Amino acid sequence: MSMPACHTAASPRWGLCCQFLDAPIHFRTATHRYVSSLAPTSGRAYLSAIVRHNADALADAIRHCDELGIGAFRINSQILPLATHPASGYHLRDMDEDGSIAEAFRQAGHLAAELDIRLSFHPDQFVVLNSERPEVVTASLQEMHMQADLASLIGADVLTLHAGSSGGGLPESLIRLERGIEQLAAPARERLGLENDDRRFAPASLLPLCERLGVPLVYDVHHHRCNPDGLDIVTATDLAIATWCGREPHFHISSPRAGWEGGDTRPHADYVTPNDFPDAWHSRRMTVDVEAKAKERAVLALREQLRGGADVPS
Repeated sequence: MSMPACHTAASPRWGLCCQFLDAPIHFRTATHRYVSSLAPTSGRAYLSAIVRHNADALADAIRHCDELGIGAFRINSQILPLATHPASGYHLRDMDEDGSIAEAFRQAGHLAAELDIRLSFHPDQFVVLNSERPEVVTASLQEMHMQADLASLIGADVLTLHAGSSGGGLPESLIRLERGIEQLAAPARERLGLENDDRRFAPASLLPLCERLGVPLVYDVHHHRCNPDGLDIVTATDLAIATWCGREPHFHISSPRAGWEGGDTRPHADYVTPNDFPDAWHSRRMTVDVEAKAKERAVLALREQLRGGADVPS
């Protein structure tokens, strides 16, 4: 697995999550309800056209990130829509008789490497490797393997996953999580990063598992502020960076929509308040995904504000 080139030590690599507000770049999706209404041949052609479109859109997204000076792009986990659906599912090779779609994805990956745009995935909330239900674990493994195969094709080096269920208590759920991780095939296992969440799994609960298994911690500072654990941000940052073992760390930043004194602090705001960017993250070599509703506007605004530019947009 190739690693991203390093940005300068004094500047984070800013990451955009999944889509743009202003650029006419869109990833298409599909529903099982509609696909199942089509004849099998028509349904396959319909999905094939969507997947081909999404491969081209990925290349467009990478180019536009480069134009904006954004150094990382999180790929929507539905870029191969319905791929692991129990009835409508497919393998990429099934949609791609001449190999041209795979080649379009491969070329997008080459473009990302050439432009130094780091690519990642963040599997959806239904991917729960430590579920108490075996059928959910089986489906989760299938989804992880599908995304890892595409990640291998395009050179994405991180699959960020929440720890999942806390059923039976944290100790038991962490045992189940370790069992789930052990079932991952190499392409998924070597790209896996575990993210602390805002309700159950704080950094302190995940770090021992990350350190023991060699799985990096994707440190989300907003989640940590919502779900504190006794670690301060400086310590959590240092411990998380250590789990990356020399690789460029991948972290997340966001601000609460209602503010820190306004009730529920979990929902994300349109923009990130510069004061929410940790002092401990300045002058660090890391990728920072900006999780904000204003998408590229929020990434660019935070970057400029931290450089001493404009105020936070309203």
